[in-house]
Amino acid sequence: AYDAILYNYTKPVFSEDRLEIKGGRHPVVERFTQNFVENDIYMDNERRFVVITGPNMSGKSTFIRQVGLISLMAQMGSFVPAQRAVLPVFDRIFTRMGARDDLAGGRSTFLVEMNEMALILLKSTEKSLVLLDEVGRGTSTQDGISIAWAISEELIKRGCKVLFATHFTELTELEKHFSQVQNKTILVKEEGKNVIFTHKVVDGVADRSYGIEVAKIAGIPDRVINRAYEILERNFKNNTKKNGKSNRFSQQIPLFPV
Repeated sequence: AYDAILYNYTKPVFSEDRLEIKGGRHPVVERFTQNFVENDIYMDNERRFVVITGPNMSGKSTFIRQVGLISLMAQMGSFVPAQRAVLPVFDRIFTRMGARDDLAGGRSTFLVEMNEMALILLKSTEKSLVLLDEVGRGTSTQDGISIAWAISEELIKRGCKVLFATHFTELTELEKHFSQVQNKTILVKEEGKNVIFTHKVVDGVADRSYGIEVAKIAGIPDRVINRAYEILERNFKNNTKKNGKSNRFSQQIPLFPV
């Protein structure tokens, strides 16, 4: 009750299938961040799968975590950090986040990731909330995209509400095949070779990953950054010459299993 007053929490309202958060905030991060950026989300049975693209440090993970925490706090009977919150009652809240191995158990990072995803696919229902952060990154790019796409298809058909943060922009093509999918991205502003992460969630798709810019922010020496730009430009030109036609991943995927 004290925190609800001090941090301007609101009383959540429960709905049969609608998840609507206006001005949502992360209850922990906002206490350590000046001018925390509030974000909205709307999901229902018709638009229940959200693909979120954007660079590292942009706020994808914080956003999906805050949706999970707001949902959990509401079901505990607590007020929640938002201007308005309308939420369904979930039977389970599943998360697949982070990258870690299990040395004692002899499991690689990717195996741990797949073990956790197997449990989600086994136990989730249409009443579940599933939060996924970078699923598929522990293996090769093409394998990772293929696995992430297949998992997405399964969860869409199952009917649970899903927020999937990913660097695989190919997954945004799901929106063309499934009406339940909506694409979100984190707004990024460019000033020359510098980028500003606004942490604001908007409709759309990330057009690039800004990996080199993030490396620069992290303190990688300028000579390495400049060399990375040279290699990126050269590879882009080479790929453009080799691939005269579009190589969009989704064009190779049938709408229905063969």
